[in-house]
Amino acid sequence: MSQDVNNHVFQGLERLCIDGGADEIATAPVFPGIERIEARFHGNAFEPHRHDTYALGVTIKGIQTFSYRGERRFSLPGQVIVLHPDEEHDGGAGTDDGLQYRMLYLEPALLIECMDAAKAALPFVADPVINDEALAGTLLAALSELDRELDELFVDDFLARVATMLAGHGRLPMRSLGLIAWQRAREARDYLEDNLDRAVSSVELEKATGLDRFTLSRHFRAAFATSPHRYLLMRRLQKARLLIGAGETLADVAAATGFADQSHFNRHFKKTYGMTPGQWVGLRRDFPQAPIALR
Repeated sequence: MSQDVNNHVFQGLERLCIDGGADEIATAPVFPGIERIEARFHGNAFEPHRHDTYALGVTIKGIQTFSYRGERRFSLPGQVIVLHPDEEHDGGAGTDDGLQYRMLYLEPALLIECMDAAKAALPFVADPVINDEALAGTLLAALSELDRELDELFVDDFLARVATMLAGHGRLPMRSLGLIAWQRAREARDYLEDNLDRAVSSVELEKATGLDRFTLSRHFRAAFATSPHRYLLMRRLQKARLLIGAGETLADVAAATGFADQSHFNRHFKKTYGMTPGQWVGLRRDFPQAPIALR
């Protein structure tokens, strides 16, 4: 790693630092398959929960602490965090000075397409806290301007670089999928996304893909690092967050996203995000959109 790149990473951290301020989660414009946030917290922020995405981020200020795979972990400014899909974790500030970090949530399907093009499997990075200035710089390139939408050409290069870097740290990789298995997994995913507002049965997915439920479950988990059931639940909760952000009531959101009632919705939201919908609403804000430059 050259000194110029190293300086660039930490100069970037300095520009991103924000002094003081209330606890909050600031959300960036969403690119398909990628969510980006900035979070600032004091104390314990998240109760144990798990995502169906990769969580890749950089600690900006303070000490970030979390439990992951049976151990207590700590991340310092400039260190990279890599959390795998469906791995339970909590999170918060390690000191009274508080915490600031930026994180992106990457759907495994985007990453596995890059890995498949390179004839490689989806990597598993055993250590969730990494000292890697190159990877930190790559992540900050996507996380430095959260008021702007990501460009498709940028994302293509970004994904290729992230895939290569994670593969370099990876251990215990998942097996690569064959073409037919990958196609069937995508068919199941598309069917689930077309039916977010209701329960989907195993029989339906069998008819949609031509595979028995157990074979499909194995292929689906290899492709998307989670089960069809949990994938559907997570997409419902993502839709719910968008509706909440648009000002819908929690009762209306629960009904619109296929939950039995608001209590059922609240339980799943807290289990997935480590906080209640009401707490999330209190912390959430959108980054103001940057003006479009005229040329």
